[in-house]
Amino acid sequence: MIYIHKDIDVEQKRSSRGASKRRSSTPRIGDMTKSMTFAGLLLTGSPLSAEEAGVFTLGEINISSAKNSKDQTSGYGGSVISNEDAWKFARDTLDQAVTLAPGVTASNSGGPRNERLIYVRGFDRFQTPLSIDGIRVYLPADNRLDFGRFLTADVSEIQIAKGYDSVLDGPGGMGGAINLVTRKAQKEVDGEIRAGMLWGQDGTFEGGSTYMFLGTKQPTYYAQGSFSFLGTKGWMLSHEFTPTTIQSSGFRDHSDTTDGRGMVKIGLTPNATDEYSINYIKQFGRKGAPLHVSDPIVASSRYWDWPYWNIQNIYFLSNTALGDNAYLKSRIFYNTFDNSLYSYDDKNLSTQSLPKSFQSAYHDFALGGSFEAGINFGTVDTLKGTFQYRRDNHVEWQGTFSTKAPCVANIICFREPNQTTTEDTYTVAIENTWHVTNEFDFVQGFAYNWRHMLRAQDFNTTDGFINYPLKDIGAPDAQGALIWRYREDAKLFANISSRVRFPTIFDRFSSRFGGAVSNPGLQPERATNYQIGWATTFDGKAEFSTAAFVSDVKNLIQSVPFIYNNTALSQSQNIGNGYFVGIEAAGTYSILENLMIGGNLTFIRRSITSPTSPYVQPTGVPFAQGFLYATYRPEAVPGLSFTPNLELADSRWTSNSAGTYYYKTGSYQLLNFQTTYQVGPNFEVQAGLRNILDQNYQLWDGFPEPGRSIFANMRVTF
Repeated sequence: MIYIHKDIDVEQKRSSRGASKRRSSTPRIGDMTKSMTFAGLLLTGSPLSAEEAGVFTLGEINISSAKNSKDQTSGYGGSVISNEDAWKFARDTLDQAVTLAPGVTASNSGGPRNERLIYVRGFDRFQTPLSIDGIRVYLPADNRLDFGRFLTADVSEIQIAKGYDSVLDGPGGMGGAINLVTRKAQKEVDGEIRAGMLWGQDGTFEGGSTYMFLGTKQPTYYAQGSFSFLGTKGWMLSHEFTPTTIQSSGFRDHSDTTDGRGMVKIGLTPNATDEYSINYIKQFGRKGAPLHVSDPIVASSRYWDWPYWNIQNIYFLSNTALGDNAYLKSRIFYNTFDNSLYSYDDKNLSTQSLPKSFQSAYHDFALGGSFEAGINFGTVDTLKGTFQYRRDNHVEWQGTFSTKAPCVANIICFREPNQTTTEDTYTVAIENTWHVTNEFDFVQGFAYNWRHMLRAQDFNTTDGFINYPLKDIGAPDAQGALIWRYREDAKLFANISSRVRFPTIFDRFSSRFGGAVSNPGLQPERATNYQIGWATTFDGKAEFSTAAFVSDVKNLIQSVPFIYNNTALSQSQNIGNGYFVGIEAAGTYSILENLMIGGNLTFIRRSITSPTSPYVQPTGVPFAQGFLYATYRPEAVPGLSFTPNLELADSRWTSNSAGTYYYKTGSYQLLNFQTTYQVGPNFEVQAGLRNILDQNYQLWDGFPEPGRSIFANMRVTF
């Protein structure tokens, strides 16, 4: 199913989380009419319900405000990308998939980390939390998530809250939130197998993927397991790329990646409303780090590699109906994150002996939980509240290869003692929805978040252990929304949300391997987001949605050059304020029964006012971007479809490696094509081309993107 054009309603496809008993009969979000199908639905012939699509509803977050099953359009301006969307457009990783939604941008961090980034209406990974089944994936040291490490094959849907992230879903969502909802078995025997291969433009094999799912759903329980894997030896540059002394033509050096995720889910469904589920996820990865293609090689050049980048989650989710009008929901979790970064002497990553070489390791854990309760006061009012607690514990150490004592290459000469940072985060939130009429809702939300730091350690060979001053902080969040459903398939909405984001340990204390100064007194960022929107259908043949938004950001945090003891370093500072304004629109039009066109466009202008750093520019997001597509199903060949699509973006701000000079880059027009053939009821094959015109472009200074590539995939369901 393709929902990429819609701003959608997901929260109450079932009954206020247990407050009524219509969960299983609610139609799938966004499917306002049977004719509004596309791509995959042109083959299946009818919309799928949430259960038929395998959506694990316990794992969803609140990105809507529906009070009845007929309301299937967005109340807050969020979007949902289904598993079918990711399959039809061959989007194997999270950063690739989210660009199917309006208002969401993929980018690259540049530098030796070379991480894949996501911006939601201009807000970055620090300001837009990522969660799996509603439980946040948070790296307590720096939260430098690499969104390219998250695969999509075992995700039933990707929820994206934009601007308005419900206070019930926890702290940190000043710009929105992204939630990966896992899959849930829907049949007595429910299975799927996928396999795929990737080639460069000259036919060179780049890598492959596989996915396996097997589960069962019984009247009172379900059980399942899955495994997904994507491994590449790298990707090929465009033929238009001009080789440098750092990077030759052909394969991008050190662009190899390996990512996998295993998952086990066991649940009890003792009746029509209650559900209890235990889940285990093990995610593993490793990646290379391509070099800047034009920076000159100097003694301090960084040559990095990540031998492992692993996440492990075990969590319990539940929903219990308390009579006909109330519910209690819980989330309890224990997460770990293990990460290793190796620095080498040279770009061949062969030896470790110089002062700049090291082996750095993070070993982190988080534990906590939340309880949410809600009650309907007749048909007039719905009240919900939550309490959340989270402990984050970060442990790091570093091994070096060159000290005053004699050392042997590739053998650690000195290992630092473990340094630990521990902090607790608490949230109390309440949300009330006043159903003014059957068509009109007024939603109010308030939360208070506070952080208690227990320990913040660092280490250097001169001073030994450093215990930074501990500083607790708290801040409120508030929001409100108006939703007018003037027809069953149309609505107007407006909302305002004021959300805060606490700085990370990295922001406050990291020395960036000796290149930065700590700032324990760093203040939280705050964004006040305003939004108005409209969503409707026309004669059952077209759908259209649009939203205009403004964000007023205070105390923006950014790393800036800083002189300390006559040494040029950097420091995270509250550099000033930001102002984001934009509009997005999306739609589909069924021209014929076998031909549909659609797409989305986003325009956003960001500005920063920084008295201390007037040269700073907001990087990573273009002023204009879009995604356009068409799907044609020839009547002479049932089961065959063709889907050409075009990704568009103008230039965006980037900076040089030193962060002292800003310029614009990244404009592209990527023409892609895929064809899908339904060989049989349970067997489908797919092939296509990306970047057909082999465009050479870069989203960050010195880091070009992939050239033309070829892919082929297959899937079998049973």
